[in-house]
Amino acid sequence: MRKGLLWCVVGVMLLGSVELVRAQMGVEKAVADLENQWLQSQKTNNPDLVAPLLADKIVYTSAVGKVGDKAALLAAAKATKYTSADYKDVKVTVFGDTAIATGGFMAKGTDDMGKPMDVNERWTDTWVKMPSGKWQCVATQSSAIKM
Repeated sequence: MRKGLLWCVVGVMLLGSVELVRAQMGVEKAVADLENQWLQSQKTNNPDLVAPLLADKIVYTSAVGKVGDKAALLAAAKATKYTSADYKDVKVTVFGDTAIATGGFMAKGTDDMGKPMDVNERWTDTWVKMPSGKWQCVATQSSAIKM
């Protein structure tokens, strides 16, 4: 009887672990999909696609070290015109209701000052599951990679 009870407890714990892993994988995919939506906003020069993904109090740190808010990030997105944009090596790590996404970004076009750009950067985005259940980016940071 005791062995049976022990095996039942072990079985329940294993099932709980499997469900936790499945849930985590679901979050990783959901956040990766949001990152892809952000990329599509860049590829199509349409900041309206990324605006709802950004928390109102997002902290934005550009590759040149400028720190800004949501309005600054969206203004830069509106002024920047991409002729090409792509991500590489996107990874998402989940910590409860927080997810960290990292990746590489390569792009060409004109920057928010109208100057030609050829970008090679690494980025880190911090996503939080909001009380509404929606995931939003609360911090984004880029670092230029010398070519």
